[in-house]
Amino acid sequence: MSEYQFIQVEDPEPGVRRIALNRPEKRNALSNPLRGELFDALRKADLDPAIGAIIIKGNGKCFSAGYDLEQPPGTPLPRHVSPGEGIWPRHLVDGWFEMWDMATPVIAQVHGYCLAGGSELATACDLVYCAEDAQIGYPPVRAMSTPDCAYHPWLMGMRNAMEMMLTGDSISGIEAAQMGYANRAFPADRLEAEVLNVARRVAKIPRDLQALNKRVVHRAMEIMGARAAIRSATEIQALCFHQPSSREYLKKMAQDVKSALDERDSKFQDYRTAERAKKK
Repeated sequence: MSEYQFIQVEDPEPGVRRIALNRPEKRNALSNPLRGELFDALRKADLDPAIGAIIIKGNGKCFSAGYDLEQPPGTPLPRHVSPGEGIWPRHLVDGWFEMWDMATPVIAQVHGYCLAGGSELATACDLVYCAEDAQIGYPPVRAMSTPDCAYHPWLMGMRNAMEMMLTGDSISGIEAAQMGYANRAFPADRLEAEVLNVARRVAKIPRDLQALNKRVVHRAMEIMGARAAIRSATEIQALCFHQPSSREYLKKMAQDVKSALDERDSKFQDYRTAERAKKK
């Protein structure tokens, strides 16, 4: 039933809508056009009275390695946001909160890389289930900026959040479940079946009640300041791009994205650089 270029949409069984990020050759990088299609599909599912649960997954080897750093400058954003400093993180956070505010429960099915913007997409979902060997992290803190959506302390607590922010290291699916980022971790070959089983159970509950069930949890987080804190962090992220180290890194990114990423991670011997070391 898919009508899109960068995502695939199907109903694996009655009541469940599944949206697959479909740029496997780019590790499902979240380009502006892909995110535009994703939100169009999410809105349609949220308006469909027959859909009681939405699953988001990635085709190919991973969920998503992050935002598309190679898309042409000036590619239109998938949503309007007031212009000015910090337009990029502000428009992203607006999108993730739109998912938060949808009536239909949204479930992330995470395998392989779930990095940077990919980790933010999973965060915006109501439930997160990971393959045990998934790699979840925010490596841009090493060279460019703080997160666009600073969810870490809200989901993982101060110490775990601080470690991720100060190292840029990834955590496994098992660690993600232990720290509170994810609900559970499963062996990779069982992940899809287990997520579908959860979606099936979620979809059994009437939609009008599920909208309120979601809201009671979100309102508790908002009273504690989650929404205000995440929005305020977009200003810190915008400030990062004025720092000398970030400006120097962005120059390297403009010349060659892959080389800049390799230089960022080679001293840590992880992410892409770890893959190359294994091949040798």
